[in-house]
Amino acid sequence: MPPFGISTMRFTGTYTAIVTPFKNGKIDEPALERLIKSQIKGGVDGIVPVGTTGESATVDYEEHIRIIALSVKFAAGKIKVMAGTGGNSTKEAIYLTQEAEKAGADGSLQVAPYYNKPTQEGLFQHFHAVARCTKLPIILYSIPGRCGIEIAVDTVNRLAHDSVNIVGIKEAGGNPDRVSQLRAALGVKFTILSGDDSLTLPFMAVGAQGVVSVASNVIPREMAHLVKAAAMGKHDVALKLHDKFYPLFKYLFIETNPGPVKAALAMMGMMEEEFRLPLVPISAANRERLRKTMKACGVIK
Repeated sequence: MPPFGISTMRFTGTYTAIVTPFKNGKIDEPALERLIKSQIKGGVDGIVPVGTTGESATVDYEEHIRIIALSVKFAAGKIKVMAGTGGNSTKEAIYLTQEAEKAGADGSLQVAPYYNKPTQEGLFQHFHAVARCTKLPIILYSIPGRCGIEIAVDTVNRLAHDSVNIVGIKEAGGNPDRVSQLRAALGVKFTILSGDDSLTLPFMAVGAQGVVSVASNVIPREMAHLVKAAAMGKHDVALKLHDKFYPLFKYLFIETNPGPVKAALAMMGMMEEEFRLPLVPISAANRERLRKTMKACGVIK
């Protein structure tokens, strides 16, 4: 088998799972530009457009591709664009990934197929097929809470050795032991990113190399600082930041993502708080809890 991780592009550090701003039912392109520019200024390593936080499930194909193209344009080569192009249909995932490659994305985030619950062999064949159809580096995305299945460590290992452009995984199963298992099986060249802000520090302590963050929509500089401190072994600095913003990490998930983070960004004047059904704004009570938490953390006055 060929060695894995041959791609020269690494996806370590802080990647913001960027929201998709809407206004009057359409993509709010000026708001997306403002948001991406704030990420560049904040020092993150990249953005992930049209993932879960970007409401990929409620945009059509044309909008999906447009959001990726806009993200590439607004990033302007200053930060990486890891496009969310997964799907529960292999044909759909291939199409979106190829379009993302044409649009100039730097990599692809491939979520485990959801709802249809394929076997591990089905998962292998799905990701294998996608990897064969693109030159983009691929980050797998295991999130059993949303997909109903986990990409098994053995399957990740098999994929990494089968496809040279499968270079990492976003691990969102909430279990640090999985990070240790993945690291033992795949070594340090295969990138592991935390899929949960509150677990970034514990995951990095056992071998993860960064995070795909929701919180960095709101606090990009602080999340980038936390991850860099952890990567440099400055545990005290990283822990201080973790402790300060831990309440925000939790309250940004007080209701279904991306409801709270869009509410937070609206409070900051970054965008309209608009969703597409079946997603709806968070409750008034939770909005007030989130507002108080943001004030306590120094995000707003």
